[in-house]
Amino acid sequence: MLSEGNPRMRHSIRSDNPSNRSEPLRSPSVVREPFRGRADEKATPERAVLAGVLLPNTQADLRDPLGELKALAESAGVIVVDGLIQKRQHLDTHSGLGKGKLQELLEKVTAHDADLVIMDNDLAPRQIRGIEKIIQKKVLDRSELILDIFACRAKSKEAQLQVELAQLEYTAPRLRGMWTHLERIAGGGGGAATAAGGGVGTRGPGERQIEIDRRIVRDRVSHLKRELAEIDRRKSQEVKARGHQWTVSIVGYTNAGKSTLMNKMTDAGRYAADQLFATLDTKTVRWTLHDGTFVLLSDTVGFIRDIPHHLVASFRATLEEAIHADVLLHIVDASSPIARQQMDAVDAVLADLGCADTPQITVLNKIDVADHGVVVELLSLRRDCVIEASALTGEGLDRLNEEVARRASGSWTVLTLRIPHSAGRLVSEVAGLADVLARRYTEEGVELDVRISEIHLRRLAGQYPHDLAAFGADGRRMEFKTEEEY
Repeated sequence: MLSEGNPRMRHSIRSDNPSNRSEPLRSPSVVREPFRGRADEKATPERAVLAGVLLPNTQADLRDPLGELKALAESAGVIVVDGLIQKRQHLDTHSGLGKGKLQELLEKVTAHDADLVIMDNDLAPRQIRGIEKIIQKKVLDRSELILDIFACRAKSKEAQLQVELAQLEYTAPRLRGMWTHLERIAGGGGGAATAAGGGVGTRGPGERQIEIDRRIVRDRVSHLKRELAEIDRRKSQEVKARGHQWTVSIVGYTNAGKSTLMNKMTDAGRYAADQLFATLDTKTVRWTLHDGTFVLLSDTVGFIRDIPHHLVASFRATLEEAIHADVLLHIVDASSPIARQQMDAVDAVLADLGCADTPQITVLNKIDVADHGVVVELLSLRRDCVIEASALTGEGLDRLNEEVARRASGSWTVLTLRIPHSAGRLVSEVAGLADVLARRYTEEGVELDVRISEIHLRRLAGQYPHDLAAFGADGRRMEFKTEEEY
């Protein structure tokens, strides 16, 4: 069941009844609380009719335009009872849908005794009110539904803060539209406006209330941004502190099988389920490759088309692993008929994060149940490296392991490293990254004969420029570029 604490309903701020002004926004969190319908066995799931407007630039699957919205609604615990689609050049300014479709929507809501309508478009408050005025039921748009799901799935404090910020930033521009009954009161002037608004003595409080709510939202947003900026700073430091270790980040469309793939390749024990946004928090584990080396593997939150901009911005700290990764594993659900559109949606989000140029390995997952025609289409895109695999059966994972090992290792070299006694941590890091062939202690420090990849050598040199000296077989000191110079 969708949370009743939606920003329009929880504080009666959408009601046209002036008596409801007695319930102002007293809490700094004006958005709904995280969804808890699943935890309450007595809760009755809400019944919803889905509706969408197909615009000329839509990325929806034309064969099943409401399929993804249906999956989102079901992930939120809603029972979908019906749906309708309208093709238009643009959304109706008053209600999104045309008058004829609005009447059809009313008939479907009445026939199925539905509790709410979920639109597959982002709507302005005026458009939402236009629909609600006709059907007399609650209306959610796509962004609000996604935010509700994220609120339900947010487990860590970081994720909860990120979701709350996204909800507040979604709500803030809509406060004026939500307070229309007070806007009329504040309109002044007498005549029809006064009659409709409530008269003398009610206009001032209305003006003050909307300003109070705006200040509450503004202050809370500022507070959340400061908290998340500190989390972002710490997260960035943690990621950079692992700079000497090769990192791989799993990205992809939601429900593409990312967590299942991670569990198959490691002992991560990541929660995996056939549902959208099953996990929100990033998890990083050590992945030992076939050649004996290891990399750090991170699983990130799934992406979706038309993802709310505020949500991407709020979850930047969570996506820090992808931003700083050496290579991205772009997991694609090859069994989806709109796999190509999903790939484009992921690429668009990566571009927003500044990861467009990060090397990628495209993994066509669920190849065991994929349609041959879809696979051929995806292969025809001629991406740099495409691997057909199945996280369920294990098919193709050996090749993926070998490709990651090849990229992580680069070209190997045998040399001698001289490290002073004061840099004991560096000795431990070298031992973890290289094959130590011999170890000798001198008055100045320790000499290590190692077999090490050039990638790891450059990183160590960049991290310890004054403590690491490398010498070739002829005893001459080696000069090499650090990673930053490449």
